[in-house]
Amino acid sequence: MTLSDVASRAGVSIATASKALNGRAEVASATRERVLRAAAELSFQPNVLATGLISGRTRTVGLLTDELGGRFAIPILLGAENALGNGQMSVLLCDARGDAIRRQHYIRTLLARQVDGFIVVGDSNELRPSLTQDIPVPVVYAYAESTDPRDLSIVADDEGGARLAAEHLVSHGRRRIGHITGPDTYRAARDRVAGLRTVLNEAALRLAGEPLYGEWSQRWGRHAARLLLAARPDVDAIFCGNDQVAAGVADTLRGLGRRIPDDVAIIGYDNWEFFAADCRPPLTTVDLNLEQLGATAVNHLLAALDGTADAGVIRQQGRLVVRESTGPAVQS
Repeated sequence: MTLSDVASRAGVSIATASKALNGRAEVASATRERVLRAAAELSFQPNVLATGLISGRTRTVGLLTDELGGRFAIPILLGAENALGNGQMSVLLCDARGDAIRRQHYIRTLLARQVDGFIVVGDSNELRPSLTQDIPVPVVYAYAESTDPRDLSIVADDEGGARLAAEHLVSHGRRRIGHITGPDTYRAARDRVAGLRTVLNEAALRLAGEPLYGEWSQRWGRHAARLLLAARPDVDAIFCGNDQVAAGVADTLRGLGRRIPDDVAIIGYDNWEFFAADCRPPLTTVDLNLEQLGATAVNHLLAALDGTADAGVIRQQGRLVVRESTGPAVQS
């Protein structure tokens, strides 16, 4: 079916049919309804490429990621896809798998398809080289911070999330708080330590020992918990850099006969349901709000497409999810 067929069935000119289908204000409502009804009866689908040539937009966005199968990319992509779908836009997804040549290939491919803009999704909330100079349409970085301050980056607020965790432990009367986390080469790990120290300083407390940096794994959590308890057997809470580490810490505490949370409270990070909800007891943790982060990136990209582009870094706040590993919530 063609636009001419729709116009003929509705009894209007081709120009009027086109205006009605594109929601132009100069078409009377009764005429628009007649055209839309004719289009539905004929199962007419507009030619997207032709429409794009007229409007200058293809209503498609390229999402470029380096970690499609990972823990953080999928929630971000779901949030972005939902937000784009609400605006009746389509998504073209490409996974560069950390390969620079593959990444440049996908940039060229997406530009050849005339996408309206790009969302570049990171895998670790770290600084990453800017790609904007290679992309002549608006770009927003999600869960990654571009090295170019003129770009707009939406990142998770790791320092703020750690503050939420530490404030929760302090409010429950915990005074000897240890910290077990991932490699100190990760900015997320360093930022979470900084947030924890800030809250402890405000409460006139000191960290129980030094932060124990290691792997983002249960194995490291089990091992580091033994190290921490050997050095500080009086510890009454452990803030862990992620939920995997926290699950390992819980294993060791149970094995040593320490009750959770009566003797030692545990709090994790990421709200990874596989570990947080299935831990014994279930973990209090910090949720990064990754789907919201993806939606926020989309909203800023749409604003840029409308001529209102922002620059700098926006830190997406997390939220505390309270479960049994820290005890009941404090009543205010």
